Amino acid sequence: MSYLTGEFECKLDNKGRMMIPAGLKKKLPEADTECLVINRGFEKYLVIYTKQEWDKKLDELNKLNQYEKKNIEFIRYFTRGATELNVDAAGRVNLPQGLLDYAGIGSDVVLTCQLTKIEMWDKAAYNKMIDNEPDNFALLAEEVMGDKRKEGVV
Repeated sequence: MSYLTGEFECKLDNKGRMMIPAGLKKKLPEADTECLVINRGFEKYLVIYTKQEWDKKLDELNKLNQYEKKNIEFIRYFTRGATELNVDAAGRVNLPQGLLDYAGIGSDVVLTCQLTKIEMWDKAAYNKMIDNEPDNFALLAEEVMGDKRKEGVV
């Protein structure tokens, strides 16, 4: 899979179903043949992975020493609520109510692509988060990205 890009506004119907936007669906050709996986984010949003990307996350978790309490807790909380989503013939997915409640997602949704995953936000919460952009984004970029040539990354 190539990296995902884009931001999409969607609406949920009264049954908790969401139509996958056509522009996003083109970037997820495997969604028709394999399921997607939705899970809790680290904040009040949800994360959607392709099955292939989710399996990579599980492979990472499987390498942790499961006799260490912090690892067990992390695995438990990271995988909590993970649900497979199947795309129906109309191009919709049925979203679990428990996850929607966790993230405070109403009928207006923003899907924002983040490299190999898709964050799913309640539209109002997303707009509030985006409005809190750091005053000096260039400084944040410097701190996070730094001089990657020194690290052997170009």
